[in-house]
Amino acid sequence: MLWVDKYRPTSLSSLDFHPEVTKRLSNLSQSSDLPHLLVYGPSGAGKKTRIMALLRALYGDGALKVRLEHKSFKAPNRSTKVEITTVASNFHIEMNPSDVGNNDRLVVQEVLKEIAQYHLADTNSQRPFKVVLLMEVDRLSKNAQHALRRTMEKYTATCRLILCCNNPSKVIDPLRSRCLGVRVGAPTTDDICTIL
Repeated sequence: MLWVDKYRPTSLSSLDFHPEVTKRLSNLSQSSDLPHLLVYGPSGAGKKTRIMALLRALYGDGALKVRLEHKSFKAPNRSTKVEITTVASNFHIEMNPSDVGNNDRLVVQEVLKEIAQYHLADTNSQRPFKVVLLMEVDRLSKNAQHALRRTMEKYTATCRLILCCNNPSKVIDPLRSRCLGVRVGAPTTDDICTIL
């Protein structure tokens, strides 16, 4: 295990900087209904760490028990299959649809459709929805972003989206307007010195 993974904070209470963002995420985790989120900020600012801490606050330690899954989808009007690797727990699935290039629209639609049709593995869960974490949303094609907008409206009862990106200006306005924006800025030099 890498050092950075071994010592990565896993709970909202163990996050050291940006207390206002942590408080906001903590309040969201305690509410009965989580909105779709757009988490943005520079690379290395701690976006994914905060998202994983939020998932743990929502679902407990089960959200941290992840497994790799390989999914393949048949591209329409073609004989080829599109393959993508995802990281999933019983409560969420994480993927980077921009990895599949021009087929990103297909992957977004098919994965969300698949998740929306299946119930949670843990029927005792307090949350009636599963979380889909999409990384690098700013690198998705415009077609994929429009498909994502339509799909998120259709399946909002059974899944919530957390979109993660570096540059929110590359995300289309209709998608941004359907999400609660959470900015995770880079820590200042003073923040880093205080923590060290």
